[in-house]
Amino acid sequence: MSLKSTFAKPYAKRVTAAVMRRAMEPVATQRKVLQGLLRKGVKTAFGMDHGLAQVHDHEGLVRAVPLRDYEALKPYIDRVVAGEESVLWPGRPMYLCKTSGTTSGAKYIPITKDSLPNHIGSARRALLAYIANSGRSEFVDGKMIFLQGSPVLDRSKVIPSGRLSGIVANHVPRYLLKNRMPSYATNTILDWEAKVDAIVGETIGADMRLISGIPAWVQMYFERVLARTGKANVREVFPNFSLFVYGGVNYTPYRSRMETLIGGSVPSVELFPASEGFIAYQDKSNEEGLLLVLDNGIYFGFLPIASGNPSPWERGSGVGVLHIGEVEIGVQYALILYTNAGLWGYEIGDTIKFVSLSPPRMVVTGRTKHFTSAFGEHVIAEEVEGALQDAMAQVRCEVAEFTVAPQLSPTAGLPHHEWFIEFAAQPADPQLFADKIDKALQQRNPYYKDLIAGKVLRPLMITSLPRGSFASWMKARGMNDAQSKVPRLANDRRYVEGL
Repeated sequence: MSLKSTFAKPYAKRVTAAVMRRAMEPVATQRKVLQGLLRKGVKTAFGMDHGLAQVHDHEGLVRAVPLRDYEALKPYIDRVVAGEESVLWPGRPMYLCKTSGTTSGAKYIPITKDSLPNHIGSARRALLAYIANSGRSEFVDGKMIFLQGSPVLDRSKVIPSGRLSGIVANHVPRYLLKNRMPSYATNTILDWEAKVDAIVGETIGADMRLISGIPAWVQMYFERVLARTGKANVREVFPNFSLFVYGGVNYTPYRSRMETLIGGSVPSVELFPASEGFIAYQDKSNEEGLLLVLDNGIYFGFLPIASGNPSPWERGSGVGVLHIGEVEIGVQYALILYTNAGLWGYEIGDTIKFVSLSPPRMVVTGRTKHFTSAFGEHVIAEEVEGALQDAMAQVRCEVAEFTVAPQLSPTAGLPHHEWFIEFAAQPADPQLFADKIDKALQQRNPYYKDLIAGKVLRPLMITSLPRGSFASWMKARGMNDAQSKVPRLANDRRYVEGL
């Protein structure tokens, strides 16, 4: 064990204990964050437009600042992109994080000098929490790989822009540079499939100990490692692989396939990063949920939502948004952000529920715009992922990827939910597998159950896709990179037409 690994343990314990002290006083911690945001927010065009100088607490904030999604905030962001200063936050942002998913195409999320530590420091906290609570720090002595976007930034405009992971790659701490893979040259390859092949070539033979990325893309990396080496599993290639760090999607649907590729289970740490800010991370492996990052530049709001409710920004105000001291366990909330990147009353698009309040830990349950409710059933990601997992526990198979869309006009029979599944290992009886998913989904969603019982809908149908279908689909949509994720659900068929 190296000196780095030895000293990491007491340092991790000190940092983690300090974080937990603040997390155990969530209201006071968040109040302090809010006061810091307001002190700087009053110096901006947004602050003057919304009277932030007269806001002193949560109640004043939600009255003064209406909820917005990206489209509603875009007039301000357009001014930021054009180079105007002090629009949403004092001065100009350091970067514009380019991401996709809106009706207007690319979106540009500001990253300021004040907000950058949130992205970098929160990921560091997650690793330190793992060391503090597991006592395992040996991964710091080996190689670490982060499957991420290109670090090359577009500097053609006033403010440099790029993908979040690429921006963060320019700020990797010096003490990690020697351990970090792949090389800078490989990281700059734009074609994702060519990049993965190059990463495979660089990492085979290296002492890989920590591997990080969105599960779907790590799965592709593992498959290509095994294809190149001819080995039975990843542990034969990387015997010291000891920590998998992931985020962006629920790992559960991928777990069976990943453990087959790895050759067993491996300790993991889940992160909840977003372009808008680092939201939460798994601080303990034996506790459900992710610990909210309460003390690092984000003030959180929580809007209770119910089946069939409109999107939060359709309500026209911030009234009804709760603070951390008002939330309850098990209730679905739309997540609202007020950040030191200049996002005010920003509806990020994720729905969550709390599993613990002391300290606040939550799980992601879905997306406000990603659901299936063609007949009022309002099926969300948490329900389809849970139903799939239940079925896989009863019927032997491996699912590589999937998405769900309604079929409103079938050529025969009643409307239904259509599940597009790419199997790594097909079930012996596909119809039995579909029946198991459907029954599990009915147990989770009583509205869906009533529609099936009333013969408004027929039970779901599975469309099995050849291997590589989702990767090709994502590539055709211009989303084959380290940050893009397959949408789990849609309320129409525009996502699945290409499939």
